[in-house]
Amino acid sequence: MTDSYLYAAARTPFGRFSGALAGVRPDDLAAFAITGTLAKVPELDPAEIGDVVWGNANGAGEDNRNVGRMAVLLAGLPTSVPATTVNRLCGSSLDAAMIASRAIETGDADIVLTGGVESMTRAPWVLPKPTRAFPAGDLTAVSTTLGWRLVNERMPKEWTVSLGEANEQLAERFTIRRERQDEFAARSHNLADAAWTAGFYDDLVVPVVVDDKGGTLARDEGIRAGSTADKLAGLKPVFRADGVITAGNASPLNDGASAVLLGSQAAAARIGADPLARIAGRGVFALDPQMFGFAPVEAANRALKSAGISWSDVSAVELNEAFAVQALACVDAWKIDPALVNAKGGAIAIGHPLGASGGRLLGTLAHRLRESGRRWGVAAICIGVGQALAVVLENVTENSQ
Repeated sequence: MTDSYLYAAARTPFGRFSGALAGVRPDDLAAFAITGTLAKVPELDPAEIGDVVWGNANGAGEDNRNVGRMAVLLAGLPTSVPATTVNRLCGSSLDAAMIASRAIETGDADIVLTGGVESMTRAPWVLPKPTRAFPAGDLTAVSTTLGWRLVNERMPKEWTVSLGEANEQLAERFTIRRERQDEFAARSHNLADAAWTAGFYDDLVVPVVVDDKGGTLARDEGIRAGSTADKLAGLKPVFRADGVITAGNASPLNDGASAVLLGSQAAAARIGADPLARIAGRGVFALDPQMFGFAPVEAANRALKSAGISWSDVSAVELNEAFAVQALACVDAWKIDPALVNAKGGAIAIGHPLGASGGRLLGTLAHRLRESGRRWGVAAICIGVGQALAVVLENVTENSQ
């Protein structure tokens, strides 16, 4: 067995639903992330990439038929570079990196490109296929953008509540008030804006050409600088009339892609770069579907155990903010300093294009560790239908403490 390392990461800006990236196909978005990541390792011959593992949650439209392979071809990589697409909903690109790290550790591959993509704007409506020809009744087109669709009637009703209702239940269970959620959301926006202003994301985000006139999107589109809890308090609840979850304290619908290059230590010479971080631990966990927002708690605990460390060793956490309430519930359960979490902003501000978010977390975490010089970090993400994933990174750059 050998270790697997993170060598480079890049992502596109995350666009708003029906925003600047609305005209860009998901396979093209993925190609932008791939070329942006490989541009960081110009000495690497792309033909040396042993496999590509790509994440995607919806896969019902232009991202169908193995979007990972389509992105490889569109990015101009040799046709000899294989690719697969994996679907663990919101955790798809983190799952892709975990799968790739295992392939490297077992010797099945030396260099693996991973990542994920989602265009929630371009996710199509679908029609169920009739059981007989020419049915007399009407058919309803179902949106594939987010959440349950074409639900099996044998599923218990409590499992198939909306993502928002599931998190309203979480707020009740852990008594997490609306004011606290709004404060957390405002923090996400202001930290993301500060990180962009300071240049943190300059090395992580690659611009996307959005039209045939050469127009580009270079920055995350949903960040609201100067956001405050008082401003967010004016928004109405979305899922319950007397609820606590609003459009302001939940992640939005987004478009975007991310990519992460992994390899063995022996591959450094061929890659032409030193690694940034080691994949030190992995964790996966599942519970009742409606409790998905709380699943990262145990997934991260398992990843830490796998890495042989504890929360007292961790200096940086990237936790996907699907909803402020579930992020707060996880932070409370871990009993960690909230300042360690999403110090460069989170998904409430930056966005959550489902299949791309895990790669964003890993790339951001590796760069946070490099910036701080601290050793250990955790990336974790909740996943619809009751799952979660987590990865522990160990900083292996020269300034690691």
